[in-house]
Amino acid sequence: MKSSAKNIVLKSVDDIFQTEENRADAQRERVQEIPLDQLKPFKNHPFKVRDDQRMLDTADSIREYGVLVPAIARPDPEGGYELISGHRRKRGCEMAGLQTMPVIIRDLDDDAAVLVMVDSNIQREELLPSERAFAYKMKLEALKHQGARSDLTSSQLGTKLRADELLAQVVGKLEMADVVGQNAGESGRQVQRYIRLTELIPELLDMVDERKLAFNPAVEVSYLKRDEQRMLLEAMDAEQTTPSLSQAQRIKKFSQEGRLTEEAMSAIMSEEKKSEMDKVTLRSDTLYKYFPKSYTPKQMEQTIIRLLDVWKQRQKNQER
Repeated sequence: MKSSAKNIVLKSVDDIFQTEENRADAQRERVQEIPLDQLKPFKNHPFKVRDDQRMLDTADSIREYGVLVPAIARPDPEGGYELISGHRRKRGCEMAGLQTMPVIIRDLDDDAAVLVMVDSNIQREELLPSERAFAYKMKLEALKHQGARSDLTSSQLGTKLRADELLAQVVGKLEMADVVGQNAGESGRQVQRYIRLTELIPELLDMVDERKLAFNPAVEVSYLKRDEQRMLLEAMDAEQTTPSLSQAQRIKKFSQEGRLTEEAMSAIMSEEKKSEMDKVTLRSDTLYKYFPKSYTPKQMEQTIIRLLDVWKQRQKNQER
């Protein structure tokens, strides 16, 4: 017994605490400086990275202060990392001339990554309708998958939600679309309306982003078949106008009843709207006969206003 007791080696207190510290450190997320060329964009990322004034401001801020909020990425099986959050910051770093950026690496599967990606971006004020639409759609699909899982994240901080807890929210007072819109302060109904925009053909969706086609009529138009949407696009070009909510609803009804023809579409789109009764519209092909091809619409507008000012002054002189 004495000989066996001599073989017992007790660890020091420092060794014990060092081991626990190492374990905790291994589990703790750490910010790492990752080369920009190792960061790949998230697949089907709905948020556009534009080199606009906001991006120039972001680059200037990074030059002066660095990246204040680390990006989030996950390991890519083919090498490098896939960005989940931080695409605009990465572009800002490139414009600022940096070679690396601070990143938190997380081991997330596809659905968990989608939830983090959407929740990290959805509260930005400058989001385009198309960005919000596809983001909501991606999050909704991820949450549907989560109904059969118990190990996914649903917030930027990686808070774990078990599937049964999420389903309890959904089948209780909240519908699935309500859960999607929670972080952005949107109702489930509004989320569903945004997702409808993903059914628009690219040309019409661009018009929504450019505020040429109003949101509510666009939702109604999204129910049209793709060939009917193209028919509408041609009618809009011919009449140089966009559908009002009332017109869009009637076009949708005609489509659902199988009565939407080119003649019916043209008849609806040629109607005079109350808001346009006092509006004068000049077709672009008419205007371009009087201006150089290099003139922008803004330059044409300014020239027309100047000429009208001259004409108005001449009218006053003739009345004297």
